[in-house]
Amino acid sequence: MAYVEVDDGVELYYKAEGEGKPVIFIHGVWMSSRFFHKQMAYFKEGYRAITLDLRGHGNSSKVQSGHTVAQYAQDVKVFMEKLELQDVTLIGWSMGAFVIWEYLHQFGEDNIKASVIVDELASDFKWDDFDIGAFDLATLTSMMRDIQTDQSQLLEGFLPLMFKEDLSKEELRWMLRETMKVPASIASAILFDQSIIDCRPYFSSITLPTLLCFGRAEKLIPVAAGEHLHKEIPYSRLEVFEDSCHCPFLEEPERFNMVVDRYLQSL
Repeated sequence: MAYVEVDDGVELYYKAEGEGKPVIFIHGVWMSSRFFHKQMAYFKEGYRAITLDLRGHGNSSKVQSGHTVAQYAQDVKVFMEKLELQDVTLIGWSMGAFVIWEYLHQFGEDNIKASVIVDELASDFKWDDFDIGAFDLATLTSMMRDIQTDQSQLLEGFLPLMFKEDLSKEELRWMLRETMKVPASIASAILFDQSIIDCRPYFSSITLPTLLCFGRAEKLIPVAAGEHLHKEIPYSRLEVFEDSCHCPFLEEPERFNMVVDRYLQSL
């Protein structure tokens, strides 16, 4: 197992395969690098394909501090520097999109070739001027309490909402194992931070080519979120996956891999 130390006592687990321009896959809240297992075999043929577990997630260090989107972005910056990665494409799913936008806000676009945003809103919170958000205060509070009282039960209810079709028992089992690797104290802390971050002020300054990938099914994130991003982020392109919900890279992996690859090849 490969690790990179990005902070005092913080090691990030990662997997890297293939040669070429680096492509880093960044997972969502509570998730892990394993959720991108259908991408590695494809992308390693033409890229240096890299998956990582953010701090507190998957096989990375379970430290009790630093669980903010801003810190996760800083961790990614150090990770890239330690591996001496150049001309990087960042692919962010769900919270991973926030990590990308926060990275660009803190560090700019130097050394970043492009970004791919997978099924995320400009903010998960329902602000007074942003009614397509996923959570209001009552919903967020309830979820944080449920994490503390019965994390497994919460996840068993949440994970199926990410998919258009029903999960098999085997699929739900491995996803539950991965997401339960995040201690409840970390799970509630990062849920709060990633749910109230508002990235709308960042978008006008983004000049990177940006591919937006959204599932048509709207159990969690509406397609309107992708349309909003497409309108607000210059040089963006929106791709809608008709047979997907929150995870087009798992629900339509062949099409997802091809769409992302062709987009990157076109730049």
